[in-house]
Amino acid sequence: MDTKTVIIGTAGHIDHGKTTLVKALTGTDTDRLKEEKARGITIELGFAKLKLPSGISVGVVDVPGHEKFVKNMVAGVAGVDLVALVIAADEGVMPQTKEHLEICQLLGVNHGLVVLTKADMVDEEWLELVKEDVQEFLKGTFLESSPIIPVSAVTGQGLDELLNELDKMVASIPGRTIKGPFRLPVDRSFVMKGFGTVVTGTVISGSASVGDEVTIYPPGHQSRIRTIQIHGKESDKTMPGLRTALNLQGVSKETVQRGMVVALPSSLQPSFLLDIEFYYLKSAHKPLKHRAPVRFHVGTAEVMGRILLHEDEIQPGSKTFCQIKLEEPVAVLPGDRYVIRSYSPIRTIGGGRILNPVPRKRKRYKEWMWQELKLLAKAEPQEIIEIHLRNSGYRGLSKAEIGIRTGFFGKTLTKLMDSLLSARKIIKFDAEDRFISMDVFNNLMDKVVAILQEYHKANPLVEAMPKEELKSKLFPTSSHALSSRESGTKAPVQKLFNRLLDSLSKQGTITTDKDSVRLSTHRVRLDGEEEKIKANIEAIFKKAGFTPPSIEEAVKKAVDDQRDHEEAKQFFQLLVREGKLVKVKDGIFYHPDTLDEIKRRVVDYLKKNQEMSVPDFRNLCGGLSRKFMIPLLEYLDSQKVTIRIGDKRRLRQKPS
Repeated sequence: MDTKTVIIGTAGHIDHGKTTLVKALTGTDTDRLKEEKARGITIELGFAKLKLPSGISVGVVDVPGHEKFVKNMVAGVAGVDLVALVIAADEGVMPQTKEHLEICQLLGVNHGLVVLTKADMVDEEWLELVKEDVQEFLKGTFLESSPIIPVSAVTGQGLDELLNELDKMVASIPGRTIKGPFRLPVDRSFVMKGFGTVVTGTVISGSASVGDEVTIYPPGHQSRIRTIQIHGKESDKTMPGLRTALNLQGVSKETVQRGMVVALPSSLQPSFLLDIEFYYLKSAHKPLKHRAPVRFHVGTAEVMGRILLHEDEIQPGSKTFCQIKLEEPVAVLPGDRYVIRSYSPIRTIGGGRILNPVPRKRKRYKEWMWQELKLLAKAEPQEIIEIHLRNSGYRGLSKAEIGIRTGFFGKTLTKLMDSLLSARKIIKFDAEDRFISMDVFNNLMDKVVAILQEYHKANPLVEAMPKEELKSKLFPTSSHALSSRESGTKAPVQKLFNRLLDSLSKQGTITTDKDSVRLSTHRVRLDGEEEKIKANIEAIFKKAGFTPPSIEEAVKKAVDDQRDHEEAKQFFQLLVREGKLVKVKDGIFYHPDTLDEIKRRVVDYLKKNQEMSVPDFRNLCGGLSRKFMIPLLEYLDSQKVTIRIGDKRRLRQKPS
């Protein structure tokens, strides 16, 4: 396998000799379909391998020139590093010559040359005139200063010169690096007897090896790479820029179609909505209106959609930031290039790059939402990560989700995240690599304080707020869970909630116990009348002895008719929190002095008699009813004073 991988693509008008040129250079006839042979035109993408004079091998993609098959041409150019713009010397620049060049520019191709084919069919004077016309046509494009080489596939004229020029250009093109997750946009899917489903395409990022698990996006089907072929030869691994065939395990031909992407699991997220940077071509001639129907081409996919503009319309030749809403989902990453063609008549009208592959819908009247797109287009990597984390709110994002939204992966992403963590601009709240913006975290802490202040104001006699009540107010969701669609795992809000309480506790802002939380400055303060009512309630329970009243009965005795009984119940709860009343069972409370007396009697009895039956306990406590007797016995068991053995009780341990 060569260390450097380059794909050369043809472009140009129909019948200008692209396929004939490829055959003359490589010996391969890229028109493989019967219909292509019968009609004499290229319909599908064709592929060949070219060995240059230096010995370097490159891939060649032959694209259709007919206007009806431009969508196939776009699919082929998506992975091209260098374009050979083919123009027939006897016809010159034609409609598809212009459109193909526009597509190459929109897809970010910036290396190439011009090949004047059929040079044997014109004289020298005509050839010079065509060269001048082509030079004028190329002004302002990436091919403006590129070589223009006349050739003839019939006589061999110029072929050596073309090969030498391609060799020089390939040597000057930077090699592709293994950045990002493995992605292969599928341009062909077929069944090979004895092997099963095979897909082909050009690897646009990352690498994959035989045996790797992969996911087919957007449907999400899981598979495994059984074998890999590169230019017809088996390989253990594939790299960016290589024309690759993958034999996939466990999927049918119908499962994998052109436009889909074979990638590593959890590396992409299909979406119907995209944030895009959009250049509307000057050649479009008329304004493009908000919600105009268009044909969206990305990778090898063509999907119908509608342009969502901030403005009512944009003029030809303008650049804007907008969204596109698609009829079917696509799986892309930030920085991917795309082409847009009009709905009818079908023609290329613009393109650009993707800014956010999984955005929220941007409302037209919210100016800041559209300004954010401009930030995403030019912000530094760390700023881009911060924008996405702020937008995610308290849900936060996993490291995998951050990668999908920003296009940063591996060591690059780790370095960026570590820098942001060190600067305390983001915070990690989950061991499974989940992060939120520090701005969001600080806002949540402020909200905790505000909720507690409001609670204490509304409940001045309640010492603390139940933690569950605070959490439900802080995170008003039904499930209190945050789902990661990529991984299928759940990151509970509880972890973030605990982190918030821990931070506020360390600051001294709040005080927590097992089930409740309060502001550290909050104290229950009673006036003279309130202290009197509280003391009355305690006295009622103390006087009641072994048969205490219900809460309602005690409140009615303790409070005069002028005071609200519901408010008085808060005094009762305060007594419980202070330990001046003890809950034995739901609805049954005792004064601690009474419980101490019961414990003393039981211990003395068991020291003398070893065992105690239920009737013994009833007699011991003056003939208690079953309503109180059973809860008291269970309470003594729970306090480890007694232990139940059959129908009897024994001392659990020697009491102190």
